[in-house]
Amino acid sequence: MKKIAIIGSGGSGKSTLARKLGELLKIEVFHLDALFWNPGWVATSKQEQQLVQNELVEQESWIVDGNYSGTIDIRLNSADTIIFLDIPRTICVYRVIKRWIQYRNKTRPDMGEGCEERVSIEFLKWVWEYPKSKKPLILKKLASFSNEKEIVILRSPTEVEQFLNTLKIE
Repeated sequence: MKKIAIIGSGGSGKSTLARKLGELLKIEVFHLDALFWNPGWVATSKQEQQLVQNELVEQESWIVDGNYSGTIDIRLNSADTIIFLDIPRTICVYRVIKRWIQYRNKTRPDMGEGCEERVSIEFLKWVWEYPKSKKPLILKKLASFSNEKEIVILRSPTEVEQFLNTLKIE
């Protein structure tokens, strides 16, 4: 595991897992939200996102967390390990709301500078519908990589902790 892509719904724990993995494996972590949101929630262009990721995946090792479906193939094609956090939507929605309360009027560590924490009905709806709208496409994509990459699907916070504990033993 030297090139790790972490994907999953908002609130699934991508950034937290990325940080913990980075510490355990001594690999640099890149949060796509921090790379692709400029102050005031101004998004970078799709072209810039592609350029940044094409350069990033050329590095010897990396951990990248984030979805960005328009550029996901860049990361998945270059990763040796793909971790899909398939966490129940009730947990994800709870975490999104908890994060909003915790970081209200602040920028969280894995977000672009000048992007104070916010939550919207549209985002909560996206998180709630993720299992039906996004998960089938993700699983199909992961199945296509199953012979060439390590695919890890974690379905609960307990499974995430167990996964991290197996890495501590190795």
